Amino acid sequence: MITQARPPQPVTIGALAPLTRPGWVEAGRHLLAGLELAVGEVNDGGGIGGRPLELMVRDTAADPQRAAAAVDELAQLGVAAVAGEYHSVVARAAAARADALGLPFLCSSAVLDALTEEPTEWVARLSPPQSHGWRVYADFLLDAGHSRIAVATEPSVYWASGVRILRDHLAPGGGTVVELDARALTPAAVCDALVDHRATALLLLVGLPEPAVSIVRSVRRDQRLTETMIGAPAGQPEFAEWATLLGGDGAAIPFLRYLPGRLGPLGARVGTALRERLSEEPSFVAFEGYDTITVLADVLRSHGTDRARIAASWPHVAVEGARGQIRFSRTPGISVWQWARTPVQVVDRDPAEPSRLRIRHAG
Repeated sequence: MITQARPPQPVTIGALAPLTRPGWVEAGRHLLAGLELAVGEVNDGGGIGGRPLELMVRDTAADPQRAAAAVDELAQLGVAAVAGEYHSVVARAAAARADALGLPFLCSSAVLDALTEEPTEWVARLSPPQSHGWRVYADFLLDAGHSRIAVATEPSVYWASGVRILRDHLAPGGGTVVELDARALTPAAVCDALVDHRATALLLLVGLPEPAVSIVRSVRRDQRLTETMIGAPAGQPEFAEWATLLGGDGAAIPFLRYLPGRLGPLGARVGTALRERLSEEPSFVAFEGYDTITVLADVLRSHGTDRARIAASWPHVAVEGARGQIRFSRTPGISVWQWARTPVQVVDRDPAEPSRLRIRHAG
C-alpha cells in the first residue's frame, strides 16, 4: 500500500481591508489586489520553506469594533501575523488588539501617528505617519502661495489630527486655518464661508462620495471662487471613483500619494501586474499591499512563524520593496516600528487629461 504524503500546511496571514460600505471600498480592493499579487509570487517561488502562503481575509467595513473582533478571530485561527487596513481609526483598533494578544501586525496604509497608545514591539507600519505626510502637504500650500486655508471637516480623530498638524506647521509661515463643519453647513454655505474668510484654499477633510462630491461641485460652480484651490490631502482623488463621479471638476485637486517619482525595475513590473489584475491604474495603496507581503514573506523565511520572533525581527528588516528599500526604525513620537523613508508626493489630476496624474511637490 502506497501512502501519499500530506501536502504541507499553509502559513497563514490575516488580512484586514475595507471591502464593503461605509468603508472606502475602492481602497480596500486595491489593497487586497496588492496583497494577493505578492502572495501569488511568493508561492510561485516555493512559498515559505516549501509551505504555501495563504491569506485569511476579513472585511473591516471601516468599523473599529469589527476590526478588533477580526483580530481576535484570526489570532485564534493561528495566523502568524496580521496585515493590511486602510482606515486609520480602524487600524488603531486592530493594532491595540494585536498588541494585547501578542500578535504581529504590519499596517499597510493607515497614517494616524498614535497607532497605539503606548510604544509596542508588536506593530510595524509601511505608510508614513500623518505628521510627516501632512507637513509635506502644508509646505506645498505655502510654496503655492496659500496662507489662508479653510478646511471642511467631519468629526474624526483622523481629521482632527490633520487639522492640528496643518495649523501647527502653517502658523510659523504666517498661515491660518479655519474649520468649517461639513455636517452643519450646506455646500452653498461652505462657499459663502470661503468668501467671508477670504480663504484661497479649501481642503476636504470629509468622506467620499458625500459630502466631498457635492462640495467640489458647488465650489467649482461659484463664480466668486474661480481662483480658490481645492485640496484633498487624504487622497480621495487617487481612485477612479473620484474621476467617474466628478469628471473634469475633480481635476487640479492636489492630494498625498506614497510613491517615488520614478519606480525602479521591481516597481515597474509590479505596476504592470497590478494594472492587469485591477483593469485600471493601480493606486499607491495597491503598492502598499504588495510591499506588506514582501516584508512578511522575508521575515517568515528568515525567522519562522513564531509570533514573538516575527515581532523581534522588525528592526532587522532590510527588504527591497516595489517602492524602495524598506527598513524599520523608531521614529520620535511614533509608538510603532516605522518605515522612515516612505516616499511622499503631492499630486493632482491633469485638467487636460483627468486620467493622468501630475506631481506637484515631493517631500
